[in-house]
Amino acid sequence: MEPLIYILPLVIAYVLDLALGDPRWLPHPIRLYGNMIAFGEKILNKNTARFAKGAFLTMVLCSGVFLFFYGVNYVLKSYTIPFVVFNSIFLFYALANKSLIEEGKAVFTELKKGIVQGRKRLSWIVGRETEKLNAQQVKTAVFETLSENLSDGVIAPLFYYAFLGVPGAMLYKMVNTLDSMIGYKNERYEQFGKFAAKLDDVLNFIPARLTAILMLIITGKIHLIGKVFHEGTKHSSPNAGYPEAALAFILDCRFGGPNYYHGKLVDKPYIGDNDRIIENSEFKKVATINHTTTLLCVICILVLQYISVL
Repeated sequence: MEPLIYILPLVIAYVLDLALGDPRWLPHPIRLYGNMIAFGEKILNKNTARFAKGAFLTMVLCSGVFLFFYGVNYVLKSYTIPFVVFNSIFLFYALANKSLIEEGKAVFTELKKGIVQGRKRLSWIVGRETEKLNAQQVKTAVFETLSENLSDGVIAPLFYYAFLGVPGAMLYKMVNTLDSMIGYKNERYEQFGKFAAKLDDVLNFIPARLTAILMLIITGKIHLIGKVFHEGTKHSSPNAGYPEAALAFILDCRFGGPNYYHGKLVDKPYIGDNDRIIENSEFKKVATINHTTTLLCVICILVLQYISVL
């Protein structure tokens, strides 16, 4: 029975995410994470020693989250049904595949109505300024986001679940939330969020590259791995470039290029070779890649769990 209490939450969480996504009406622990981070940042991010204060907040929140879920699992481990239910629910909360795809689809739907509508909806899911983007740039931004967040929002939580269970997956989500809230290179967060940003880079190192490999496997283009890993290094992020490069080469298109962030022009290098027009019909293919990559990752974890008990 013991292996099943780790396998069942994975299967249940995967199916729940596939069916429900992230309903806005449902209470979500990431919102609690955000409130905790905002509260700590308001108190600590002032005066001197901001790097040390940011590191302290990051370590307190991360250790607190891990110890909480580890402690609950320790108590519930003798009670199979409550253990499976608890872990299924929180692993489901850690996954964001369907909601990610739905947000991307919404941008394409609005874009069909007009460029203004497409830009506005895109602004919900990206950090770049969208007011001056053309239709091609809007579509490119959606595909970049889908590939990057396939790693951050799906494969990375699954990766840490495989090795550390729900405590590991929820610890990762805390680090990722910290990075998304305070990991900016601006006057307010440059020092305070640096530790969280670097920790996020470390935790995403393997998952980002694993995501790219899985994407290439499920599309039958593993022979492109050399190009993908070369192009992946062009991104300013040490990790985001790998899944983006994988999708760019799978689609034979080009990502990257200059964009405005917080009023500043950032001349991002191009990833991929073919500067062609992206068609609306290609969204379905990208959504399928996200779904099948997720499924392959789940299957790999199940196989590894099975082998570990032989």
